[in-house]
Amino acid sequence: MKSWEKRCLELLNKSLDSVPTELNELDWKENLSPNTQRLSQHISAFSNLDNGGFMVFGFNDSGKYTGIGSDECKEIIKKIGNISRESLQPPIIIKHSILEYKKQSFLAVYVPSSQFRPVHMRGKDIYHCYTRSAGQTRKMTRQEVATMISKTANINFESGLAKHNCTKEEIIRFLDFDNYFRLLKQPLPESKDGIIHKMKDEKFIIQNSDDYYSITNLGALLFAKNLNEFDRINRKAVRVIVYDGINKLNAKLEQTGKKGYASAFEGLINFIISQLPTNETITKIFREESKIYPEVAIRELVANAIIHQDFTITGTSVMIEIFNNRIEITNPGTPLIDIHRFIDAAPQSRNEAIASFLRRIKICEERGSGVDRVIFNVELYQLPAPEFIREENATKVILYSYKELSKMSKEDRIRACYQHACLKYVQREQMTNKSIRERFKISDKNYPMASRIIKDALISKLIIDADPKSKSRKHAAYLPFWA
Repeated sequence: MKSWEKRCLELLNKSLDSVPTELNELDWKENLSPNTQRLSQHISAFSNLDNGGFMVFGFNDSGKYTGIGSDECKEIIKKIGNISRESLQPPIIIKHSILEYKKQSFLAVYVPSSQFRPVHMRGKDIYHCYTRSAGQTRKMTRQEVATMISKTANINFESGLAKHNCTKEEIIRFLDFDNYFRLLKQPLPESKDGIIHKMKDEKFIIQNSDDYYSITNLGALLFAKNLNEFDRINRKAVRVIVYDGINKLNAKLEQTGKKGYASAFEGLINFIISQLPTNETITKIFREESKIYPEVAIRELVANAIIHQDFTITGTSVMIEIFNNRIEITNPGTPLIDIHRFIDAAPQSRNEAIASFLRRIKICEERGSGVDRVIFNVELYQLPAPEFIREENATKVILYSYKELSKMSKEDRIRACYQHACLKYVQREQMTNKSIRERFKISDKNYPMASRIIKDALISKLIIDADPKSKSRKHAAYLPFWA
């Protein structure tokens, strides 16, 4: 039995015990009301409660059991589902089940608490919202609306609740505690209570009462055994798509993760690496295969995409697309800083708790965004410079496979020159004609080729002279435009 079903039975028993009385969390219904507006108000009211509420069909206004037929159940579920999706803002996803109370069947409809409250009537202002008081549904006062807005405005996505009212057994079933202790190199507690205590300390769960807990988005996103168990975040699993060719016409493999980010990260990186093309290297004795992309760059970019995604954008998730000539890594949400400043600016994350934990288990590094390590390793592999793109509601990074300098576009060369200047600057050095030749493996006698690349970057205003007064081109040095 699911935790919400168990809670529904407990509340129903409480409401019918001794003197039957409807509760704020539970409303008896004999059958489906023709008043769609009133049903919308009930759903609004339950979704505005901290732990949601229930409508139980098969009981009259006095709490007497009247029964409910299967055809009626289907009609009720259909109508309430439509109202929840179409008549409220934000939409609500309901749950339903046929349960038994004292061997009598009834329909239970569960309205979960909304993460974004108050839930109000669609097409009307936010003050058209409802709450439960003394077992009745009533309109919220303006003061109650203001209080709820201020209360929920301070709750970031990580602190939101992914699953309500779970027992200790369900917490153990839903969360991958084994991997938590393994990644932190800590001994596994001998008791169930020891595990629950650690999950509470990490804010992966919160305690609702002596017997029930709620799993936070933070806990589910990092350590869900199966994200599909969590209705609110199951679309946030990382997707990997492998294409046959350089366009999206033919996808030969697609895989969507199921585990939480911390549990699945190593497996995700290993899967991506296994799908990449290889180069064959001939040594003195053996033929060896080497990957054409640096693993450290892939790790950093995937970790950044996970950490910096905007969870408020629904219906999309981090996506890694592998083509024959590039990898595209996309996360929901526009960047919080200028894309030209990724390499030097202090990191800013929408999801500080996720970022902090992933740093603790060494998935991402402590001191910055890791983009400087990406650029360093891209140069080491002699690859074209990665491209950082700000899209309408997303951030995309493209990692290109090897391309000879002669086949790089002018934009490719300018981008590589700028990133090289940034890398030198954060290393407390300056870019020169010589360092550019080393970056592109240009022979010393072909220094004019390096000069042309630098000139194009100067014209684009992405780099500047370190000493504008100097007349010497031979000893000239350059800085990124923001230095």
